[in-house]
Amino acid sequence: MRNFWKERTWLILIFLLASASVYYLHYLIFRDAHHIFIYMIGDLGFLFLDVMLVVIVIEHLLNQREKNNRLNKLNMLISAFFSEVGHGLIRQFVFVIKNKEILQNLVFFDSRWQKNDFIQASKKIKAASIIVSINPTDLGDLRDYLLPKRDFLLSLLANPSLLEHEAFTNLLWSIFHLLEELALRPEEMVDLPPSDLDHLNNDVKRVVVLLLETWINYVAHLKERYPFLFSLVVRINPFGASPSPIITQ
Repeated sequence: MRNFWKERTWLILIFLLASASVYYLHYLIFRDAHHIFIYMIGDLGFLFLDVMLVVIVIEHLLNQREKNNRLNKLNMLISAFFSEVGHGLIRQFVFVIKNKEILQNLVFFDSRWQKNDFIQASKKIKAASIIVSINPTDLGDLRDYLLPKRDFLLSLLANPSLLEHEAFTNLLWSIFHLLEELALRPEEMVDLPPSDLDHLNNDVKRVVVLLLETWINYVAHLKERYPFLFSLVVRINPFGASPSPIITQ
């Protein structure tokens, strides 16, 4: 703060001197100090309204517009994530969630869902006691799926727009941690001790919960802004009876 004022003192003095010079010139020409003070006080009174309009109203509108632009960019990142990684991960996780029935009404979204339905589903997913049981073969398949995505995940983590979305950042970190864990395991994981399998199951469960929570919020955004993309996600929902992008009726 001290440097702020030190660097701008000369600028403040220039403006004050310029203002005083104009008022003095006005006095030299018209010789009417009464008139000068009348308008000076009037201008000072309007100054507070001017500051209110600029600082409170206009600045708020500009900040809101900037925030919306950042959120749009972030939603583009999330969309790219689900296209490249997310939907494939969900398809793999469908087979390792042992109590899928608790998700019955939370992930079977359709065109009748409203904004509040998605909000409630996201909260319930976070609080649900999801049971994950993944065997060494599934872990190998998961590693084979994630390893080629490493550079893509790193590029997302390096994007400054993520500062606007803590939940999505946590999801990416949890996926990247799981990837690192799997990459450090032997090629064949059939001999992993039960304690290590339990550890990996916990890592997978963390990703499952964060992924489904983020997915529901993302789908809600699609329904509101991009109904044609929402229609596709409804058709390929991995939790559906027979997910397919093909429209049959």
